[in-house]
Amino acid sequence: MAYKRLGDVLIDAGLIDEGQLTHALERQKMSKRRLGDELIAEGVITEAGLIEALQMQLGVEFIDLSQVDLDPEMSRVVSKNVARQYNVVPVRQSPEEVFLAMSDPLNFMAIEAVKNATRKRVVPMVATQDAIMRAIMTLYGNEGAARAIEEMRRDVRSTADDVQGTFTTTSLGDDADAQSAPTVRLVNSVIERAATERASDIHLEPREEDLHVRMRIDGVLRTILTVPKELQASVISRLKIMGGMDTSERRVPQDGRANIRLKRQDIDLRINTLPTIHGEKVVIRLLEKNEELFNPQGIGLEGDNLEKYRRLLRANNGMVLIVGPTGSGKSSTMHTMIRELNNDAVNLVTLEDPVEYNIDGVNQVQINEKTGMTFASGLRAILRQDPDIVAVGEIRDGETAEIAMRAAITGHLVLSTVHTYDAASTIDRLVDIGVAPYLIASGVRGIVSQRLVRTVCPHCRQEYQPSPDELVAVGLHPQADVKFYQGAGCPMCFGTGYRGRTGVFEILLLDRALRESVSGGATREALRIAIERSGTFKTIEDSCRELVLAGVTTVEEARKTITDRE
Repeated sequence: MAYKRLGDVLIDAGLIDEGQLTHALERQKMSKRRLGDELIAEGVITEAGLIEALQMQLGVEFIDLSQVDLDPEMSRVVSKNVARQYNVVPVRQSPEEVFLAMSDPLNFMAIEAVKNATRKRVVPMVATQDAIMRAIMTLYGNEGAARAIEEMRRDVRSTADDVQGTFTTTSLGDDADAQSAPTVRLVNSVIERAATERASDIHLEPREEDLHVRMRIDGVLRTILTVPKELQASVISRLKIMGGMDTSERRVPQDGRANIRLKRQDIDLRINTLPTIHGEKVVIRLLEKNEELFNPQGIGLEGDNLEKYRRLLRANNGMVLIVGPTGSGKSSTMHTMIRELNNDAVNLVTLEDPVEYNIDGVNQVQINEKTGMTFASGLRAILRQDPDIVAVGEIRDGETAEIAMRAAITGHLVLSTVHTYDAASTIDRLVDIGVAPYLIASGVRGIVSQRLVRTVCPHCRQEYQPSPDELVAVGLHPQADVKFYQGAGCPMCFGTGYRGRTGVFEILLLDRALRESVSGGATREALRIAIERSGTFKTIEDSCRELVLAGVTTVEEARKTITDRE
């Protein structure tokens, strides 16, 4: 393949002009990204457009890695270090050639590195960056885990002290643990796989004959790996040491925390153990410190809901409640709010159980009921600390609710969460736990009710004509002329047709009429009618319909969310 610069290729293809190239090259000096990544990040071109241009201009073949089963032997052709460093993956080989999938086939440093390692001619193929990262994880992750398990079986007779003495590494991104104990490599491989798959939790579940490793991906648990029973104790001991827990105590639940660094990204781990009849079950919550995820657009806010969200944050007093069932994304929304409100001009204090994300500049307080630090006592203490903004992890009882409400009335901005299903039931819930209606009417500024829906996989997304039943399910006329979208199922989404999740919201701002209704002790049904008559209120059902029409989610996900609220 003749040498040609990517900028020239894109100009020849008519995708960019000289001015855009010059601007991107200037930005590239600061971002240190490759030119193609910089242009995609700036929205000048799309990844699909880039791939098409490379195909047309260079004659490079495109390969859909989601449709290819890579031979595990390919992991011996190109080392894991080289694959990660240059973001390449070997696809197949012949006696003279190795076919290499690359997101940038003009990366001649990568081609030379593979050529020197294999002593073969390299044939570049172009693939999407996400597909390459997934292929690297699958090819080398499975191979690494299998090798570690085999080595652990050979070493299973070693003493516990010999094994535990090697558990020191917490960096997973650079293969520094290549010579470490196999237990370390296995645990690191599992955590790295979870981070790559964007899993929220890892479950290590002891069974009678083996240890099952499952991951919660897009809200659904999936079995990833099984570990032989004789290796269970070593794996769990490694995790307990990472979390700073007592390895000799197996009869009571324990909590621990750890921090890992993976591909220049810090990830917090919350580790919890639970004794079962077959041994200790371990659940690891992965909390990624990705700034891009914790902004209004990142959690799914847009349009009217985004404007209402902004109005709530501009208030300097009152209470903002975030409501929804367990697993609806309330913590992420509160974390986003805290990040936006945090600056040197305010004293922001949080009261959490447990503290999930460490936020620089925020005074975070951990609940500890054994020592008497409850939500109520902690909130009283915080109010003597001259706070401007107080975030209470959850309102669980009337005492906490009343203290928080009075703080909101007396000039503080208070953020909190409640486990209810919608705005009207939130007001009912506060009354049920003993908060006077006049306090609710005076203190609450707004209620953010939310759910999470799975998003259609972009790798296998396809258009179809919905049935009348599907149209009615999202509030459309049964004869409406619209198209819906769904995923066909591919390896990138485990055949589910979904990849990732987004929030659907309804945001209620309490106006004068609603405050009067609340203060007068209106019933839940009366409140619901008053809310619907307010004119500007968009329900979660409305938000679901918009996402279905935009092709972001499916009618199946919308129907589950709507049914959940009935």
